[in-house]
Amino acid sequence: MHEPDKRHKNILRADQSLLLVIDVQERFRPHIPGFESLVSSICTLVQAARILQLPIVVSEQYAKGLGPTVSEIKSLQTDDSTGPLWASFEKNCFSALGCNGLKQHLELRGRKQIIVCGIETHVCVNQTVHDLLLAGYQPHVVVDALASRAEINKKIGLVKMLSSGALPATVEMVLFEMLVEAGTANFKQIQSLVK
Repeated sequence: MHEPDKRHKNILRADQSLLLVIDVQERFRPHIPGFESLVSSICTLVQAARILQLPIVVSEQYAKGLGPTVSEIKSLQTDDSTGPLWASFEKNCFSALGCNGLKQHLELRGRKQIIVCGIETHVCVNQTVHDLLLAGYQPHVVVDALASRAEINKKIGLVKMLSSGALPATVEMVLFEMLVEAGTANFKQIQSLVK
């Protein structure tokens, strides 16, 4: 078993991580290529976060116009015995850190590794990640759980975030970095999520 303090600082730790789901809302469904696959990837992250007791933060951009968070994700909302693991914030600004109360919520959680997924890579995700970096967080951008309407926008949004210091990840990287080792009860549950 690895001792957490002896692992590289860029490896995710379950006790230091929080999942941030940005603007995966119903009105995007017909406009985002591969939307169903995106939602499936994010549902895997949410289910893993629940197993590993990670806080989950969900933002919604102008919900009146773009609709609520998609039902596939929202149906996974739950609380644990020590308090809510799930917090939702509505916003009009593009960066999720501009949401009223979200920045304070992150500060209260005290977790510095932020696992970022959602829509749109080049707008709300990009601006959120830059604000996270500015605030001293370590964003891990889950590239197979991000989308934009146009592929060039996703590509350049990713390039900009990574150039600024965000760390790239995939759904499987996130899951297995936080698990650390095989053979545990959590490993068996998480492994069942990997398709």
